[in-house]
Amino acid sequence: MRCEGLFSTEFCAVNRVERLRVGILQIWISCGPARIAYGENSCKATRRSKHPNRERRDRYCKRSQSLPYNLVVPFLRELRVTLEMIKWEHSVFALPFALCGAMLAASGIPSAHQLLWIVIAMVAARSAAMAFNRLADATIDAANPRTHTRALPAGLLSPAFVTTFVIVSCGIFILSAAQLNRLALWLSPVALAVLLLYSYTKRFTRLSHLVLGFALGIAPAAAWIAVRGSLDPRILLLTAAVTFWVAGFDVLYACQDLDFDRQAGLYSIPSQVGIGSALWVARVFHFVMLLLLFLLLPAFGLGKIALAGIFVVAGLLAYEHSLVKADDLSKLNAAFFTMNGVVAIVFFLFVSGDLLMRR
Repeated sequence: MRCEGLFSTEFCAVNRVERLRVGILQIWISCGPARIAYGENSCKATRRSKHPNRERRDRYCKRSQSLPYNLVVPFLRELRVTLEMIKWEHSVFALPFALCGAMLAASGIPSAHQLLWIVIAMVAARSAAMAFNRLADATIDAANPRTHTRALPAGLLSPAFVTTFVIVSCGIFILSAAQLNRLALWLSPVALAVLLLYSYTKRFTRLSHLVLGFALGIAPAAAWIAVRGSLDPRILLLTAAVTFWVAGFDVLYACQDLDFDRQAGLYSIPSQVGIGSALWVARVFHFVMLLLLFLLLPAFGLGKIALAGIFVVAGLLAYEHSLVKADDLSKLNAAFFTMNGVVAIVFFLFVSGDLLMRR
């Protein structure tokens, strides 16, 4: 094409740039993401097609095959699905109680180094425990109408990827413990054993709810060790309180699976005593939790602010139980997910406020 005149020349130059841009876009489409959707043949088919820039496109296709794109994108997708599967955001359940343990150990705010590694350790430990639980229960979840759409039974994740995720999370937890002190490092395998082996307890004991509670209940004691490098028996009051708190709402949660647990031969309090009695067991567990929190006050010399926090927690628990009835479990998700997160945060805010006001 001939270009005559100033404006004609500029128009042709723009056309050449536009054709070059479209050509690059076509190459990227044929040799980039399309290879993931349609396989390696998409790039080969493009090479065989007639094109004025065929040699340049061939060189681009070869380079695109060496890019990490095809590895990174599937990895990020599986990681996102894994984090959704383990409800990563629900780390809020245990983290506030761990921070309470850390602040009680420091009689105030621990160092930034300690806080950082305590938070990393808590999130890593919970991630490992939740992912391992999904692995251990994959066949059970596949048979349960309520859980058969979870990522592993639905085939959205491979067991190999989740296993790798568990191993990496355990490694991060042990690394975090090593950054805190020697006792924390020595006890880290014990903590992991408790967290991981819980997943099998509902196969042989109805006390699996208390085992789960203890798995989360060790968080305050672990945080105390992280700060002090030793264990004080007083912090075991908070460990026991968290144990009964978690056991109580796990009993409520298990009411959803009463029929399936009986058919599958799984052990839970609702499947053994029925929903009505199970609700009373959950109330007793939470009442014991409140008693232990009251005992925590004189043990650590906490004052009126912490006492007010316990009364607020009691009110929230009462509201939680009002949402769940033997003949109506429709609000169980709201009771389980929302109110328990609020309970943990409220207790932490009041206890931390009490400690900071005394300084």
